[in-house]
Amino acid sequence: MSEHTGDDSQGPWPRVRAIRGATTLDVDDREHLLARTGELIDELFARNDLDTDDLISLVFTATDDISSAFPAEAARAGGITHVPLLCARELDIDGGIPRCVRILAHVYTPLAPTELRHPYLHDATQLRTDLPE
Repeated sequence: MSEHTGDDSQGPWPRVRAIRGATTLDVDDREHLLARTGELIDELFARNDLDTDDLISLVFTATDDISSAFPAEAARAGGITHVPLLCARELDIDGGIPRCVRILAHVYTPLAPTELRHPYLHDATQLRTDLPE
């Protein structure tokens, strides 16, 4: 893969990167889902110094025990209206974390992959104990 060799006087060139994250719900309730998903999005933005113009798309998954609302509603309610959003079902695996919402954000960022901070909140912290906060 070729590397950028142009003038970097304005700082590193933004690259397309993917950032993961997850959160869990205490109960399957619409307002609770929107609050926890909104918190997850806010953390993803804060930890990676992002704003909505950096977004390409957001993909959400939810476990089978969540049916109160689409996680993407939280993004729309938070003002993310100009990028594609997709909701899907997470695989139903024995021993999986219940009431879990995951996010995959495709973004433009000057950060290197090792500098990205993937938010895993509430009971979802157990999913990726290898990642720094």
